[in-house]
Amino acid sequence: MRTVPIARRPNKVRAEEFATPPGDDRSFSAFLAALPDVLAARDFLALARDIANAAGKRGVVVMVGGHVVKTGLAPILIDFMRRGIITHLAMNGAAAIHDYEITRWGGTSEDVQAGLRDGTFGMAEETGREMNEAFIRGQRERWGMGESLARALQGAELAHPELSLLASARELGVPLTVHAAIGAEIIHQHPAASGAAIGDTSHRDFRRFAASLPSLHDGGVVLNLGSAVMLPEVFLKALTIARNLGNGRPTGFTAADLDMLRHYRPHVNVVQRPTVEGGRGYEITGHHELMVPLLAWSVLSLMGAQP
Repeated sequence: MRTVPIARRPNKVRAEEFATPPGDDRSFSAFLAALPDVLAARDFLALARDIANAAGKRGVVVMVGGHVVKTGLAPILIDFMRRGIITHLAMNGAAAIHDYEITRWGGTSEDVQAGLRDGTFGMAEETGREMNEAFIRGQRERWGMGESLARALQGAELAHPELSLLASARELGVPLTVHAAIGAEIIHQHPAASGAAIGDTSHRDFRRFAASLPSLHDGGVVLNLGSAVMLPEVFLKALTIARNLGNGRPTGFTAADLDMLRHYRPHVNVVQRPTVEGGRGYEITGHHELMVPLLAWSVLSLMGAQP
């Protein structure tokens, strides 16, 4: 048996990295400074710093799944758009549906089990008709899916326009794209659904999404918030297009996945593969309704931004 002096042994944890209990200063910046400098806390603060450093200088691309919208987080994303932090917002079909229903009628997220029992799940007449009619018009006018929905909301009576990602992005001039999976969304069950219109408008948004990715180069950030499959796959293909046209760029950006569980595609297609040529990848696991506000407050605290 051989032993070694403890002074020669490398340690993963140092005393100076420990957390600090609450003191007289109860500000949010004091809270951040009190976090332990280890594991997920270290990654979380590094991600917040990267977003703060990118704000107004590099692209900050945010990809949003449906759960993020229906847990009430749209106001935080809208605030980030108003501050010029988010430079592109991409949504899957579920996120767009929840956003449209909240904006239009003030409620969303039905009881799936109850509706499945009698075949009424996803059969809301107004949601399916209005959104599909927007896509059909968008195909005719050569609009993207996000633009089609935003324009449809402009001419409608809205219960909560202030909560709309779709409407806010158009008002603020922030590119917003919607990426559909045909057959996976409730509006595809509606008699008004047109596969041609869905495919045409969503494909146009795919190209627009790819066009936004060069802004990530050398210091940008891409966040995947709650999309386990659709947006990680779309991102990987769009990144390929951007690098194909950009001589291997963008590289050197930060990629992060925030979700309640860790999934294969966000890990590989967002965090791992895109950062091999340079950059950083983070996986922050936790409930969106806690982690997204915490991240937003952290970014603004590090920026020294006013409410």
